[in-house]
Amino acid sequence: MNISQAVIDFADLAIKLGAYEVADRIYLQNLILALIGEDDLAENLQPSGNDDSLTLSDFLCAVAKSNGQFDEIAANEDIFQAKLMNFLTPTPASVNRRFKEKYAQSPKAATDYFFDLSKKNDYIKTRAIAKNEHFYSASPYGELEITINLSKPEKDPKQIAAEKNAVQSSYPKCLLCIENEGYAGRLNHPARTNHRIVQLDLAGETWGFQYSPYAYFNEHSIILAEKHSPMKISQVTFARLLAIVDSLPTYFAGSNADLPIVGGSILSHDHYQAGHHDFPMAKAELKRQFVIPTFPNVVAGIVNWPMSVIRLTADNSQDLVAASTFILEKWQQYTDESVEIVARTADGTQHHTITPIARRRGDDFEIDLVLRDNNTSEQHPDGIFHPHSDVQHIKRENIGLIEVMGLAILPGRLKTELEVVKRYILGEADTVAAYHQPWAEELKQAYQNEAIDDYMQAALGQVFLTVLEHAGVFKDTTDGNAAFARFIAELK
Repeated sequence: MNISQAVIDFADLAIKLGAYEVADRIYLQNLILALIGEDDLAENLQPSGNDDSLTLSDFLCAVAKSNGQFDEIAANEDIFQAKLMNFLTPTPASVNRRFKEKYAQSPKAATDYFFDLSKKNDYIKTRAIAKNEHFYSASPYGELEITINLSKPEKDPKQIAAEKNAVQSSYPKCLLCIENEGYAGRLNHPARTNHRIVQLDLAGETWGFQYSPYAYFNEHSIILAEKHSPMKISQVTFARLLAIVDSLPTYFAGSNADLPIVGGSILSHDHYQAGHHDFPMAKAELKRQFVIPTFPNVVAGIVNWPMSVIRLTADNSQDLVAASTFILEKWQQYTDESVEIVARTADGTQHHTITPIARRRGDDFEIDLVLRDNNTSEQHPDGIFHPHSDVQHIKRENIGLIEVMGLAILPGRLKTELEVVKRYILGEADTVAAYHQPWAEELKQAYQNEAIDDYMQAALGQVFLTVLEHAGVFKDTTDGNAAFARFIAELK
């Protein structure tokens, strides 16, 4: 590949993606030349048909780097590459207009367009995501999904040093603010020049719809509030989630809980997550049905799942909004100290909330309400219904929306640590990290010479199942099921 051909092909791809028109070709080629630090273009070259945006951008970035357009710090290369990929990205108004045009054909056509664009312009980091390790693990509740997150690159020492001297700014306020759209980025804030947001109407409000750069599941998307306001689970939450799945019927939509410990990583900006993925919890059947007398048109039941989940189904979304609000308000006031469930502590702090997930089932709407409690105790200072100390060597982070639904997002450190555990089990290593030692010893004693990779995957699956059991407020035991039944009896 030579420089002139790469510039011509990249400009041609930008035109194909709708970012520019054919009449803009010469102008666009000159903009690309200037950005990469070149000032000459070969004559009589035609587009070769190369539409591999990532290969072309890598090549052009290498040229720019050799021309001194950015330094060795990885963040500055990311900022430059986002500027380059912005050439492939139509303006926000154009993206929204095209999304609406596609939506008139079908909601799927609209999301397919936006998803494809977000991959081609490298906003969705497909190559980084491909590094993640993913597998399934059998459990009594169905197959669980496990991902070891290897996609987000670690910062190099030069960048860490540079960030210490970087100018501090509160703009944008957080990574989810709409002001990120088109933001160039800086050492301590990621580049978003090629970032686009589609406007969605939810319950009479305008919200933003975007894809996640480091997706954890298929078409992982984020629906974010226009204003920087904190997470809050309430009646309008349920209305918005059901509006999302009504507008985008191939997607589920869910919200992290709005309290520390049981909430997500960003509680400062109200947002939801959505995508085209069947999570293990969505496949789980009802353990038993029950009736909520106030809502005769709603089918209710307890899901066969290690966490405490109530599933509601109806053909009218407003019935589900009302029933979900009724259950949330009951749960926020419910205490059963026999199973360490306390709604409010003496200082008035609220400890109960819900992680809600909505989806379509044919003509019906369905919503799962996962009961959450963020109390702590002397025995469990990190949270009574949080991963306990015996599993924190694998997972100590909050159990948010994605984990609740049966997909474990495990830290990248495990990639190398688990290799040592394997060697220890096989007698090829004498020690492992101290926090893995009791677990590794237990696994070694139980090992029966089966395929070591399969053995380790099953072991990780068992740890994740234990994590979910810890997070369940009503345990799947005789006493726990009886306690759950007592709460259900209050829904009258």
